[in-house]
Amino acid sequence: ITEAHLRACITSGLKIAGINAESAPSQWEFQVGIAEGIEAGDHLWLARYLLTRVGEDHNVDITFVPKPITGNWAGSGCHINFSTEETRAENGLEYILQEFLPKLEEAHCEHIEVYGEDNAKRLTGRNETALISVFSFAEGHRGTSIRIPLMTQEANSGYLEDRRPASNICLLYTSPSPRDS
Repeated sequence: ITEAHLRACITSGLKIAGINAESAPSQWEFQVGIAEGIEAGDHLWLARYLLTRVGEDHNVDITFVPKPITGNWAGSGCHINFSTEETRAENGLEYILQEFLPKLEEAHCEHIEVYGEDNAKRLTGRNETALISVFSFAEGHRGTSIRIPLMTQEANSGYLEDRRPASNICLLYTSPSPRDS
C-alpha cells in the first residue's frame, strides 16, 4: 500500500519527499514537500485522497485519527517543517529564538484548538511528543512542541518543525504569523 501510494503520488506530479514505517502497528508516514505556502496543503490533501483510494484497492481502511490504537507508542501527527526569509537569513537562529518562538508560545492554546481532534490522546509528553498543555522547544529534541533541527543549529539559520499538529488537522497556521504581530 505504501509503495503503491508513493507511485500514485509521483505519477500525479505531487511533491512527495519520502515514506517510512512508524512505531505503532501498521503505521506509516509520508512526507510532502518541498512546497511553498498553500501549495503544501494542496499536495497534502491530494496525497491523502490518493492514499484512501489505494487503500480501497487493497480493501484496507485508512484512518487519520491521531491515536487509533491505544498503547505505549506514538500516535499519528502531521509535523510541519517551515521557514521564513528571516529564519533562513544569516543569524536566523537568533531570530527564531528571540522573536519567533515567543510568539508561537503566546499563541500555543489557539494553535492547539485547530491542530486536530483528539490530539490530547497523542500529545501526552511520552513517546517523543510534547505535553499538549505546555509549549516547549529545543534544538534537536523530538519530545517538544517545536523542534529546531540540528542542521538549523549548525548553520545558525534554517527551518523549524512544529510537532503539535495531529494527523487529522484541517487548518494549518490560521493564526496571524509572527511577522503580522
